[in-house]
Amino acid sequence: MNIIKNEEITIYAPAKINLTLDVTGVLPNGYHELAMVMQTVDVKDKLIIKKTEGKGVEFSMNKTLPDNLPPEKNIVVKAYNLLKDTLNLRTGLSIYLEKCIPAAAGLAGGSTDCAATLIGINSLLDLKLSEEELCEFAVKLGADVPFCVSKGTKLCEGIGEKMTSLPSLAGLDIVLITPTVAVPTQGIYQKYDSIEKVTHPDTASMLSAIRVYEDKTQRGAALKSIAENLSNVLEYVTIPENPIIDTLKAEMIKLGALGSLMSGSGPSVFGIFEDESKAARASETLKLRYPDYACFKTKAID
Repeated sequence: MNIIKNEEITIYAPAKINLTLDVTGVLPNGYHELAMVMQTVDVKDKLIIKKTEGKGVEFSMNKTLPDNLPPEKNIVVKAYNLLKDTLNLRTGLSIYLEKCIPAAAGLAGGSTDCAATLIGINSLLDLKLSEEELCEFAVKLGADVPFCVSKGTKLCEGIGEKMTSLPSLAGLDIVLITPTVAVPTQGIYQKYDSIEKVTHPDTASMLSAIRVYEDKTQRGAALKSIAENLSNVLEYVTIPENPIIDTLKAEMIKLGALGSLMSGSGPSVFGIFEDESKAARASETLKLRYPDYACFKTKAID
């Protein structure tokens, strides 16, 4: 493989957490309709995309994912192929993915890598696609991919493609921990359909709290309201099968978190803290108690 000199781009792919996740219906094709408040956090994968003198894409990464998919099945390669086939791209590319976000963890690790691939190729090849056009490609690749293109703080509805921008929560102190258990997303949603009674998120109250948070004079009360309104209906499925998630949520609260929740279909758990020093102490304690788990002191970002 020959790399074309000075023709490369490095792009970062940040994880997301769900401040709320509600299932509002099921479509005829089996997809679930959702209402989710999503937030980008500063835990990131890195992609290096280079032009090559070959044809097609050469993909590699720094670790093997738990699904053991061959490279040609990776969502990064699917993103490249969608652009290539739709736009008749002729430039060969090398894509190297350096994973930091835990895989299959409810953090949109694959979706954000896919989104970063779309953004990176658009920039490197000067395709001049707008964010809206990138999101049209993104929704064909996965429900969380449009959000990962757009980033920030958003209400996502439909299957995730209908996005409403919300006031920024950038700088919010968060601790994130991922236990070493496997949670198949598709199976969680299927099992959710058989549950008869759940308490749904109060999405309207969460949106109100986020809007109040924009006013710095009311930020303390708004932060407590955000923490109180954390809610994810998929916990009704994932926690009974993986009680460590409930344990970690309780640990977060004992260590000073204002609120704690499972992200996505799990198993990752996050806590919201009122300042960085409390978050740092909690993170260090969790790392000592659970040395085999991935744990991050992070922040909300735009």
